[in-house]
Amino acid sequence: MKKFRKVLDGLTTSSPGGSIGSPSGGSAAGTPTATPTPKEIEIQETLVSENFQLCKTVRHGFPYQPTALAFDPVQKILAIGSRTGGVRILGRPGVDCYCQHESGAAVLQLQFLINEGALVTACADDTLHLWNLRQRRPAVLHSLKFNRERITFCHLPFQSKWLYVGTERGNTHIVNIESFILSGYVIMWNKAIELSTKTHPGPVVHLSDSPKDEGKLLIGFESGTIVQWDLRLKKADFRIYYDEAIHSVSWHHEGKQFMCSHSDGSLSIWNLRNTTKPFQVTFPHGKIQKDGRKESCKPILKVEYKTSRNSEPFVIFSGGLSYDKAGRRPTLTIMHGKAITVLEMDYPIVEFMALCETPYNNEVQEPYAVVVLLEKDLIVVDLTQSNFPVFENPYPMDIHESPVTCTAYFADCPPDIIPILYSIGVKHKKTGYSQKEWPVGGGTWTLGSHTYPEIIITGHADGSIKFWDASAITLQMLYKLKTSKAFLKPKPSEGRAADLVEDDPFAIQMVSWCPQSRIFCVVGISAHIILYRFSKYEANTQIVSLEVRLRCEAEDVISPSENENNPCFTESGSHSPQPHHHQHAASPGSGTTEGNKDSNPCLKVKDRMVRVPPGYQAELVIQLLWADGEPPQQITSLDVNSAYGLLAFGNCNGLAVVDYLQKTILLCMSTLDLYGAADPYQRLTRSPRRNRQSTSEFCMRGLSNLYSDSKKRIRTSYQSLTELSDNQQSIDTDRSKSPTSAAATESRENSFSRSRSSSVSSIDRDTKEAVTTLQFGESYARKSDTLPTPCLWVGTSLGMVLLIPMSIPTDHEERMEEPVTIGPSGTVLMLKGSVLRISFLDCMGALIQSPYEVWRDLNAHEDPDRMRRRKLVHISPSSSQHTCGEGHLAVVCSEKQAKVFLMPSQSCLFVHNITESSFVLRADVVSVCNSVCLACFCANGHVMTLSLPSLRPLLDVNYLPLADMRIARTFCFTHGGQALYLSSPTEIQRITYSQEMCDNLQEMLGELFTPIETPEAQNRGFLKGFFGGNSHNFDREELFGEAAAGKGSRSLAQHIPGQAGMEGMKVAACGVVGDLARARIALDERGQRLGELEERTALMMTSAETFSKHAHEVMLKCKDKKWYQL
Repeated sequence: MKKFRKVLDGLTTSSPGGSIGSPSGGSAAGTPTATPTPKEIEIQETLVSENFQLCKTVRHGFPYQPTALAFDPVQKILAIGSRTGGVRILGRPGVDCYCQHESGAAVLQLQFLINEGALVTACADDTLHLWNLRQRRPAVLHSLKFNRERITFCHLPFQSKWLYVGTERGNTHIVNIESFILSGYVIMWNKAIELSTKTHPGPVVHLSDSPKDEGKLLIGFESGTIVQWDLRLKKADFRIYYDEAIHSVSWHHEGKQFMCSHSDGSLSIWNLRNTTKPFQVTFPHGKIQKDGRKESCKPILKVEYKTSRNSEPFVIFSGGLSYDKAGRRPTLTIMHGKAITVLEMDYPIVEFMALCETPYNNEVQEPYAVVVLLEKDLIVVDLTQSNFPVFENPYPMDIHESPVTCTAYFADCPPDIIPILYSIGVKHKKTGYSQKEWPVGGGTWTLGSHTYPEIIITGHADGSIKFWDASAITLQMLYKLKTSKAFLKPKPSEGRAADLVEDDPFAIQMVSWCPQSRIFCVVGISAHIILYRFSKYEANTQIVSLEVRLRCEAEDVISPSENENNPCFTESGSHSPQPHHHQHAASPGSGTTEGNKDSNPCLKVKDRMVRVPPGYQAELVIQLLWADGEPPQQITSLDVNSAYGLLAFGNCNGLAVVDYLQKTILLCMSTLDLYGAADPYQRLTRSPRRNRQSTSEFCMRGLSNLYSDSKKRIRTSYQSLTELSDNQQSIDTDRSKSPTSAAATESRENSFSRSRSSSVSSIDRDTKEAVTTLQFGESYARKSDTLPTPCLWVGTSLGMVLLIPMSIPTDHEERMEEPVTIGPSGTVLMLKGSVLRISFLDCMGALIQSPYEVWRDLNAHEDPDRMRRRKLVHISPSSSQHTCGEGHLAVVCSEKQAKVFLMPSQSCLFVHNITESSFVLRADVVSVCNSVCLACFCANGHVMTLSLPSLRPLLDVNYLPLADMRIARTFCFTHGGQALYLSSPTEIQRITYSQEMCDNLQEMLGELFTPIETPEAQNRGFLKGFFGGNSHNFDREELFGEAAAGKGSRSLAQHIPGQAGMEGMKVAACGVVGDLARARIALDERGQRLGELEERTALMMTSAETFSKHAHEVMLKCKDKKWYQL
């Protein structure tokens, strides 16, 4: 607990950094004003550094660039490996765990220790890892690094502790899973093949033990060679040499035959009775041509041969289509008896796996589903129905259905918003799914006690918006909105539209949502804004369209350089409000246009009555117009206030304010005109040209380096967000030079490059001043104000903050008829760097929420008069006047520093320089632990929190280097100490910076492992046991153990202890589950020992009885004989 007392008189002249450009420390007027009465502000700050800790919570979405798949048939959990070294483990909804290999090497293969709570991963850096899954956050127990050979295939038999590892050289090594030590038993390639063979068989592509005899290991080489190796006799039982390369092998459960898939699109079946030639060769998709030859087919990359007790076997494979059918999508083929079903996929198949009832490979498999891992999706096919429907995926795997271009995160939403969004969205869900339960149902998860309504909004490249329920660290889609439905489809043949037809003309750039009023606003890439209202009823509506020509004709402006003198401030009154503009607003200082084509928007709004379904319904579309042969500049800032009924937006040319209730344009001014006589730099609209930066380069000095320049395009930069490629663009050293000087300052929010025509780009221009942030609220526009009034705070790329007061009629009828007056006040505050965020606190340090209108359904049928009345909620800073007097605090954060001003005196109470070498990308004032703080994310990867209002540093963690623009564009904070960003094109990573949430995270996460009894093997019967081999008598320990085989070569593989320790596997996870598991294992071991003891006792008793019998016979024999007769 710390008290801060600040005397306001003359405070800014003594505080460091409080004077930026003027002795009054940010006041718009350099002219002295009446000295206010000395007052003290007393705020008890409760936040300390111990309240903050940064950690990842959960990752949502489809694993980016997947490479491997595995399934535990007993625990019923699924694992997916990725090219970046990540592993996602999925169970029932809520059981979703993400693990990451420190090396970042691609995962080649995954192997579950079935029902043991462990997972083996083989990575591209030739390292094996053993993960302990008996804890909520899995950890590596052991690692084994191969030095001289490359791993190509792994196989772990069920209930075995010996892992077979095939290598690129064709050798097969054996690893003890418990100790992760290499055995001395090695199957060398030159011993596996015949000595007369002159060529190398190639890498090992398959390893499996025979279902008939575990002592026989089937080894498949890439060249087409197959060897069955007798592990006991250390020799080959048979060798098969086939002409075509092998991709996979699958056994029949009886162990008498197996099936291979080949590179020529064929399937071959081999019978162990005669291995000289294949029992059958088929080309499932190869038809006979007219000349009698087979069609050439693509390789069959994998085949699975699964038997069923009550039907014909299933043969499932991927690939094998003929080459002549170009353009066909990837397929999965299911052959069931004579029926052949071809399932076309939307994306290439990475891996698939049949899910079977039994974990034993020598029993009838009974497959019930097929998991298909695609490059960008995960589907599960139901095999129990003849039409093979797919299961409805409970995981949010379709975040990237269209590439994500922006995100928004809202915590502690109104409790009724999630159910109503879900009820609307569920009506539009797809049908035709399997009626059976999702088969991946392992693990346990319960709703924790620390939950509250959370919503994530994602904007996409196709113009769609998705609302997600993010409560309790889960993610479920609630509602989808398509913004493109408000427009006519662009036609390339329509004149100027030909220049505008982009791949994604409706891509979402930013969103603004008020959960209380349910007013929703989106900004699109085509310089358009759509305002939506929510209704539970369908309606016939016509969308109102407003067109704004927001363009500054000031060809050259004087901007201060770093070595110029500080300007003087002169206070002036407010400008007279602009006249209302209906349907079309001319640009400030606009001249004649180049014909009618320069007054067209980029998109055409539907101009007829349309029937809209329940949900969000478009009410107003605002579009910027072409001017001087150039497309409109991108919109860089947006704010909407439902209580005022106003919408404000800005770009590098200026600011516009729209009354969306009356559908009129209230203000349309260039940024320079907003200053009037209060311009601190006394800039002129015309001045001698200077050799300065071109306006075509006006786009975030640091982040614009990530984008390529384009001509005559209105969209370029978001391509780096939408392209699903693994090419991450590096950040130039210029990125650390944040645009703080006037010559290098630009729009922080506008990450979209703007094109210029060749005739204009050749003219040297000065940097424009963009509107980078907007905030409506009750405030004091001038020092002389005694009561708060509706105001619009405007932040610019030059670090200026302008206050614009508004006069809004309070009566409902007057509000709909009387005009709203608005005009600049002349008040200017200053910071270093582009302004990012503006928020308000009361004099007790509590966050002041913006006024809002309580939601009302305008389409409701009951009592229309009552529904038309607006119910406003105003949270005025004057409500706490009795405790701290008049005024409130304004928190302003730029990319370089943060300041806290006292209003209306405009005195700078606190200032903190956040960074010198980098710049802030995202800043938000958030509620944490019943208090508020300022959270910042910098381009150098640091996540910081500052106390309010004193701006004391509380947390500074070097968390995430800015690897690409995607992170910068999607990172956002929210209340409750949470944040998120797009970690890959397909995944959302949620993090927390709250110590309280870190402490409760274990409770919120699901359990991956649950104690389940391993199903017993079926009774094989006497004949099968007698003639079916001696698999149960096979002891791998005798063959592979150190006593028999010796130790493996130390130079071949290096053992690396994991973070969980050497004995981590023996000691199960902590908690009740771990204790129960250990107790069960201990009882099993004790029962086994007792059984062995009883057997030994019985043997000893039998031996003693035999000895007694023989001794008695000897005694009887020698009873009557003399000693010399013996």
